[in-house]
Amino acid sequence: MSSFDQLYPNFDSEVWLRSCEQEVDDPIEGKITGEMPYWLRGTLLRNGPGSLKVGPMRYEHLFDSASLLHRFGIQDGGVTYQCRFLRSNTFNKNRAANRIVVTEFGTKAVPDPCHTIFDRVAAIFNPGEAMTDNAMVSVYPFGDEIYTFTEAPVIHRIDPKTLDTLERKNLRDSIAVVNHSAHPHIMPNGDVYNIGMSRVNCRIRHVVVKFPFNENGDMFEKAHIVGQTKPRWELHPAYMHTFGITENYFVIVEQPLSISLLRIMKNLLTNAPFANCFKWYPEYETHIVLISRKTGEEVKRYRTETLFYLHIINTFEQDGKLVVDLCAYKDAKAMDAMYTHAIETMQSNTNYAEWTRSRPKRIEILLNAPQLTYFDATVLVDYGCETPRIHYDLYNGRPYRYFYAISSDVDGNPGSLIKVDTMTGEVKTWDAVDCYLSEPIFVPAPNAKEEDEGVLLSPLVWGSNQPRAVALLVLDARSLREIARAEFATPSSVPRCLHGWFVPERA
Repeated sequence: MSSFDQLYPNFDSEVWLRSCEQEVDDPIEGKITGEMPYWLRGTLLRNGPGSLKVGPMRYEHLFDSASLLHRFGIQDGGVTYQCRFLRSNTFNKNRAANRIVVTEFGTKAVPDPCHTIFDRVAAIFNPGEAMTDNAMVSVYPFGDEIYTFTEAPVIHRIDPKTLDTLERKNLRDSIAVVNHSAHPHIMPNGDVYNIGMSRVNCRIRHVVVKFPFNENGDMFEKAHIVGQTKPRWELHPAYMHTFGITENYFVIVEQPLSISLLRIMKNLLTNAPFANCFKWYPEYETHIVLISRKTGEEVKRYRTETLFYLHIINTFEQDGKLVVDLCAYKDAKAMDAMYTHAIETMQSNTNYAEWTRSRPKRIEILLNAPQLTYFDATVLVDYGCETPRIHYDLYNGRPYRYFYAISSDVDGNPGSLIKVDTMTGEVKTWDAVDCYLSEPIFVPAPNAKEEDEGVLLSPLVWGSNQPRAVALLVLDARSLREIARAEFATPSSVPRCLHGWFVPERA
């Protein structure tokens, strides 16, 4: 199809469909243009889809792609790059068999003659070991250790310098969670909170788990539940990719995309993909549930419009209100948009832009309002926004002004980076022809006095004309002016990544 026949000529879907064929074990030096800030020193770690292929087979959904870790080492004005696959059990089994032998979110594995019906029945009681452990979504610190995350209860510790996979942890061994979100909250004192599902007194509950910071010990050893709430539909709990935290509350957004627990058990018996456990209920509104951080009990729940979301931007309390900012879609078709066939055929799909069209919305809740009061979700700016980030260390769970994101509008400038002023509605953008940025991460300048005083770090890949290349873009967070970039020629294709974390170098 020529560019004249394309519905979305500004978007090259090939950036999501690439497979890395050769890892970069030893750091390679980047070609620097501009000038890296003298104070910027540390490691930017990234995670995301790395390979859709296993031997002659291919995955059917972007969430199934083998986790590829990226490292940008920044020091003394220079930048190095490495990438390596996460050595999960799933990755190792697939590589050994040269085919897909572990069922994923959207892909059914080939039948395993050694996997009996008794094994599948046993899997119902230990889903963490029966399901894929391909942790390809995000990367987060637990104290001085770095772990990769997906929504299954298995996480992996990696070496932040070599990207070696060091340890595999099933969180069911620490705390009885069936699953958890891919985006825990890291508190200023080092404590970590995450939301998941667990059986409490033989009932399924949404739970908040605390991993207390321990400078000299195992943060998982003393993990415990600090909050819980009954799902709106007990056998169909809501799917939640993120959650919010404020001074007094854990904020749970129960959208009408549910997960059938009965279907999960059936899938484990039939080796079916996890995606068919999801069901969208357009006739139901979204609930915002507040769990007290003091008592751990549900305090109140409120209602807003029917919406689908993946990422909460921020939540905070101010002047008797609770504010929830999130990237909202009108329905859950965004999940379908990530099937590989949908990505491949998007240029002839007149509905694709609507499937992926999110808008940043704000829900302002009066905390003294009665139970189940309805509050509108209002659009902050008319721009597609995804993978939002803020000045996290100082403003997570607190009143804030700015957030940064990448565009979700495939019929606009889909490779662009966006800065939103939530107070004035002003939007600033950075974009360039055939360039595709990933989630921007804010790094504050030393002794910064303003919320947006610092830089944004974002990996950059090019379209199909330049697949064997990657760059690290450094932007001034105030103006979005490009300060510097480091460009790398790589031995293999580099796919667009998802999420990451910046680890500053210690003084």
